[in-house]
Amino acid sequence: MPPSSSRNLRGDADQMRVSIASDHRGFNLKEDLKEFLSKEGLTIDDKGPSNEESVDYPDFASLVARQVSEGLCDRGILICSTGIGMSIVANKFPHVRAALCPDVETAVQCREHIDANVLVLAGSRIGSEEAKLIVKTWLGTPFQGGRHQRRLDKIAAFEKQLFKL
Repeated sequence: MPPSSSRNLRGDADQMRVSIASDHRGFNLKEDLKEFLSKEGLTIDDKGPSNEESVDYPDFASLVARQVSEGLCDRGILICSTGIGMSIVANKFPHVRAALCPDVETAVQCREHIDANVLVLAGSRIGSEEAKLIVKTWLGTPFQGGRHQRRLDKIAAFEKQLFKL
C-alpha cells in the first residue's frame, strides 16, 4: 500500500513528492502549478506533456495514477479540460482516490473525508490563482480518520477483492 498522504508541505526529512500531468488543454495550468509547487518546496515529477500539442489524456493520467498506486510518489495532480476523463482513468488504479475539485471547499472535504491522493482539476474552468489556492488547500489538509477510516477500509476491501491484491 502507498505511504500515508498526510505529509507536510515543507521539510527536508518529510518532503512531499508530487507527480503531475495534464493533457493539451491543461498544459498551461500544469506549468503554472509546477512553478508554484516548486516554490512551496515540494519535489515535482512532471509526467507530461511537454507542449500544447494534442494528446490523449489516458496516456498521461495513467502515468501519475500508477506512481500513486505503487507508492512512488505521495500525491498526484491531473489537469484536463473538464477533469472528468482524468478522474475516470486515475480511479481505475488500486489505492488511488482521485477527486475532481472545482473549489476549495471540495478540496478540504475530499482530504478530510476520503484522504484523496490525486487531485483533478478542470483546466478550462478555473484560473491559475484559484487552482493554486485549491492545490495549496488540498496539500495542507489532513485526513480526519475516525468514521471516515471505516469507509476507506471498505474501499480497500473492494480493491483487494476486485484486484486480487
